[in-house]
Parts: sequence; structure tokens; C-alpha cells
Amino acid sequence: MRKPALYSRSAGSSPVLEGGGPDECAGERTSVPVLALAEGGRRQRLRTVLTRAAVHPGVMWSVLALLGLLLLASLWQGGPLAARALTQKDIDAAVLRTLSTQNIPSAAARAAEKIRPAVVRVVSYVKNKKGESVEHGVGTGVVIVDKGTILTNLHVVQSAQTIRLVFADGSESGANLTGVQAENDLAVLQAHTIPDDLHAATLRSTNDLVPGDQVVAVGFPFGIGPSTSSGVISGFGRSFRSPEGESDIENLIQFDAAANPGNSGGPLVTMDGEVVGIVTGILNPTSHRTFVGIGFAVPIESAAAAAGLPPF
Repeated sequence: MRKPALYSRSAGSSPVLEGGGPDECAGERTSVPVLALAEGGRRQRLRTVLTRAAVHPGVMWSVLALLGLLLLASLWQGGPLAARALTQKDIDAAVLRTLSTQNIPSAAARAAEKIRPAVVRVVSYVKNKKGESVEHGVGTGVVIVDKGTILTNLHVVQSAQTIRLVFADGSESGANLTGVQAENDLAVLQAHTIPDDLHAATLRSTNDLVPGDQVVAVGFPFGIGPSTSSGVISGFGRSFRSPEGESDIENLIQFDAAANPGNSGGPLVTMDGEVVGIVTGILNPTSHRTFVGIGFAVPIESAAAAAGLPPF
């Protein structure tokens, strides 16, 4: 069954909690008893690691498995009728023991992992004077509908005679250009053949985003990838004219996650792995076309409209 584009109305990215229980203020004098202070610090650390683990199912399953083993051990040692009920101290110890042996991925790593199945490599070809197909440009695209509808930049596929896609599972397909929004440098592609289990990205409104919110850009800079970079949103409502452009592109998201030629058309995503923009250009005062800290993305509201998708 074909699935429509996915939308999210979730709030902004959750802040990453930092450690910092009462027990970390070791140099301060206090009238609070030492045992109560230590207990408060232990519980604060537990709350912190539980918050971080909650977004990583593998860690939580490990915790649950360990608790199950503790319960079985208590039943075996004392028999069903004499089994000692697990105390809060047992549970705290089990959780902390599991988390101390687990590597919890960063927020950026989780975001990249979530969006990666929907990211595609886009290669355009033209014929040379000998009539041979030669590579014209390499960029990135993102699947927005699982029937094979893909968003990318118009400058990636403009003038192309053939377009090839490489999906996250390594499968390849040709593609047709089915839509254009020239004022925002956007193109809509339709894959000829799609993988059996093609994943579409979840699209998210930019309405409640603010400068400083963390974002991740995933794509194929200089054809290398998929590559991931992270940063923050630097501003909104920016204007930009690419070296090839004839007019300014308006109302862009400015961000500082590293982007280079080849990132064009790729997704800009929140820490939840939801797409808020399509990377379209980088600002550079030189002719080297390398990243100096300012990138631009078309807000997903405009990008989705290019594909004829309903508004948020």
C-alpha cells in the first residue's frame, strides 16, 4: 500500500540534559546531611541517564532484560513463595549497571540514522560531442513519498538528459523530472524503480523553530557519502543568489552545519530526524565553492508545495 507523505507537528527538539546533581557541588558547604545529599545525587544521575536512554530502544531493552534476570534470580534463590520483591535500590542499580556498559549515540547520530534510509544520491548525465553519456553533476535527494517521489535542487538536474538515483540500500534507478519550482531552485523526481521497502522522510513545520536549534545535514559532498554534519539554525528569512542563479532565492533558512557541492538537494533535519528544509546553497566570497560557515535551505513548506503536497 502506498503511503502519503508523513508530517509532524511536534515541538522543537528536546534539550540534551547535562549531568549536574547536588552531589557535584563538592566544594560548597551545606547543612544538608551527607547521606541525603548522596542519595539526591544518585537519583539525579539516574533521572539523567534514563532521559538519555529513553530515546534509544536498544538500551532500554537491555535494562528490561537485566531486571528480568534479577527477578528470576530472586525467585530461584528463595522459591516462589519466599521471593524478595525488587526494591527501588535494585532497579536503580540494574539501570546504572546497564547504562555504564552501553554506548548511547549522540542526538546528531540518532537524527542521521533516522533520515538516512530516505536519502538518495542523484547523478545527472549529458551527452558529449561523441554522443557518450558523461556525468554532469552529483547531488542529493530525499524521498518524501514512498512511491518514489523525491525532492532535490533544480540546479542538480537542470539540462540533464539522464538522471540516475542510488538508494540507501544500494539499488539504482532511472528517474524523470516531474515538477519544477524554479524560484526556489527545487525539482521533483519520480523514480522508475523503487526498493521493496523504501522509506519516506517525515516532514516537519518550521513554524516553531528558532535560531540556535540543532540541525543535521545529510548528503553527498563532493560525491562522498552519505555524509553527516551537524550545527544549528543561524537565522530565517535570508536571501541568496547562487553563482549560476539569475535571481535571489528568498525566505531561506540559514544554518552552519557543514555543506559543500554535492549536499545540494539534501535534507536539513532536526534532532528528531524530521525534515525542515532542503539544502540549496552555500555562501562563499571566493571561487573555490567550499564551506565557510553559512549554508542555506529552502523551508520544507515551500519544498513540499513544489511536489503538490498539502500544507502543514
